[in-house]
Amino acid sequence: MKPTFRLIAPALALSLLSGCVLGGNAVLYPLETSPGAETAQRRLYVSSIEVRDVLVPAYAEDSQMQYRGPDGGLVPLPDAQWAAPTGAAITAELARSLDLASTASVAAEPWPLSDRADVQLQVRIDRLILNHDGTFEMGGQFAVASIDEVVREFIDRFEITSVVAEMPASPSALAAAYGDALAQLRDRIVTRLSR
Repeated sequence: MKPTFRLIAPALALSLLSGCVLGGNAVLYPLETSPGAETAQRRLYVSSIEVRDVLVPAYAEDSQMQYRGPDGGLVPLPDAQWAAPTGAAITAELARSLDLASTASVAAEPWPLSDRADVQLQVRIDRLILNHDGTFEMGGQFAVASIDEVVREFIDRFEITSVVAEMPASPSALAAAYGDALAQLRDRIVTRLSR
């Protein structure tokens, strides 16, 4: 077997497997805050934040987009998936959004610098549901830990509601609701850490 084929064969197999898993018509949607949602940078009392991997409920770990039907069961949106698993996508987007919205340097774990971040932010989401009436709910808690005692540690609970523009929900409307809820969470964290 030629060396070039050895390199191409695994990539080709993975590509074919992805096509089978996603289905030929699946469209991938990124999870992101709305363009221009970031406010002017707010001054925080910490200079660096490490965002730990966000924990989401087991039903939301999959990349399949879903909503809760009238009977309470979760129903997948046909041919619509997140571009990345939900927890990883929320972690990356929250870190990016916090970095743009504040004066702190923010990065998702693992922290890329030799000096530790002033604080670690841990977000645990226990509710992440689009209801059949068009309300999107995201609830849980965020905690700020400071190993070097730069700041006083705390835990805050959050309950966030967003409205989906159209029902039955289209994938883009669901993505927009996720983005709006994530922007609200970002703003709460920034406010809590503001000077």
